[in-house]
Amino acid sequence: MWITAAVFSAVFAGLTAILAKCGIRKTSSSVATALRTVIVLIFSAIVVSIVGSWNTLGQISPTSWLFLILSGFATGASWICYFKALSIGDVNKVAPIDKLSTVISVLLAIVIFGETDNLIFKIVGVLLFGIGTYLMVEKAATTKEPQGKSWIVYALLAAIFAALTSVLAKIGISGVESNLATAIRTVVVLAMAWAIVFMKGKHKELGELDKKELVFIVLSGIATGASWLFYYYAVQNGILSVVIPIDKMSILLTVLFSRVFLKEELSRKAAFGLALMLAGTLVITFWK
Repeated sequence: MWITAAVFSAVFAGLTAILAKCGIRKTSSSVATALRTVIVLIFSAIVVSIVGSWNTLGQISPTSWLFLILSGFATGASWICYFKALSIGDVNKVAPIDKLSTVISVLLAIVIFGETDNLIFKIVGVLLFGIGTYLMVEKAATTKEPQGKSWIVYALLAAIFAALTSVLAKIGISGVESNLATAIRTVVVLAMAWAIVFMKGKHKELGELDKKELVFIVLSGIATGASWLFYYYAVQNGILSVVIPIDKMSILLTVLFSRVFLKEELSRKAAFGLALMLAGTLVITFWK
């Protein structure tokens, strides 16, 4: 079940990147992130109400609260950096760098959680994933000239914070119903996202939002909420060093949709890099 949940997480995460890209052509990435977080929180709260886990809030240990909150901060930082990178760079270049969080997360899971079973296969899988990422980033063709190279910095920061998110969440989610844990983390992300919007004075844009982009922002929020719910179920019940690579293969959908809908080109070497990333994921998954 947790492997199936990780697959669904990847599917919805792939949709999120494309929908979000369509929602930040004119809209500030900070405002779009804050609005998406509202949708995610509503989505999560509905699911928690359905499963009836609100009444377990008082049973959460101080340690779980701490790590869930820290995970929320890491998620917020990752989001802010990721969607800033998306707003100034091509999806098929930003997404692979963001997926480097897989390499970092798997290595952290091995060290922190002692997930050393079939260690050789995990190391081989991580190497394939890393090489594939490099090929995609360096050789992917672009449909426009990015605004300098700042998108690379933002994408790298997004990857680092995303890796920390997974590790912190794995610790914090212990003994907590996964949907409730997702809702708690989302509250933290929501507060962080809106604080940044007001600090940057971007709240003035709220009355001038493009209606078409708003639709895409809402849809990306729903996709994100669904991805999170599946992901943290898989994190809670599965092996972190296996869940993460499966989830990060959302890049397959991201690249496919960026090619079909955004007309972003992908070179042969970049396609080979993508194939290596897939191979690395399969090695880690089937030799779990």
